[in-house]
Amino acid sequence: AKNTAAAPSIARIIPWVPGRMERRDFIRLFSQAQFLGAVARAAELPPPGPAEIAFAGRSNVGKSSAINALLARKRLAFTSKTPGRTQTINFYDIGAARLVDLPGYGFARAPHALRAQWKGLVSSYLDSRSTLVGLVVIMDARHPLTPLDQQLLDWWAERPRLILLSKADKLSRTEQAALKKTFSEALLFSSTTRQGVDECRDLLEQWIEQAAEIKSPR
Repeated sequence: AKNTAAAPSIARIIPWVPGRMERRDFIRLFSQAQFLGAVARAAELPPPGPAEIAFAGRSNVGKSSAINALLARKRLAFTSKTPGRTQTINFYDIGAARLVDLPGYGFARAPHALRAQWKGLVSSYLDSRSTLVGLVVIMDARHPLTPLDQQLLDWWAERPRLILLSKADKLSRTEQAALKKTFSEALLFSSTTRQGVDECRDLLEQWIEQAAEIKSPR
């Protein structure tokens, strides 16, 4: 069923005050997530605050499902079976950081003008966001590394990134093992079986902790 709840305005985000992160803060990091708001234009981006981790990937690879799995929530991030449905940058607050769901790319049936708008919005965010500490690139494990995926990875080279091969539960153990050999740096992930969820959380926590130490050195 379509989520009809009113979306909070991004303008209502309370300014963030940096402070030292303690390890115990990470225990509750993913369990207290809240939807902050959605942005359709670069001019609407909220002011810089805590560290942000962005999630990118082709339409219908399971970005929103992955975010829900990481946050242990069923419908915090809206999922749709219609590719290209997400047209905004969606922000989720986890206290010490924000998770950012970027619009999916590569949906050929979307109008050209709309695809251009998405590209401009995402490019503006990735290029200018000073609080962006890492990028999670999600690929369908059955169809990994499309030309658009490779283009994004090449552009984001030398910066913190994590590749999630989603829907790994659709593959046999033999297929998973073969895929892992090909993509040794990637993490096999399934929002259905929760494969890879804990490992992904651990890495994201490291990114957030490192960002907090830079802002508030001991």
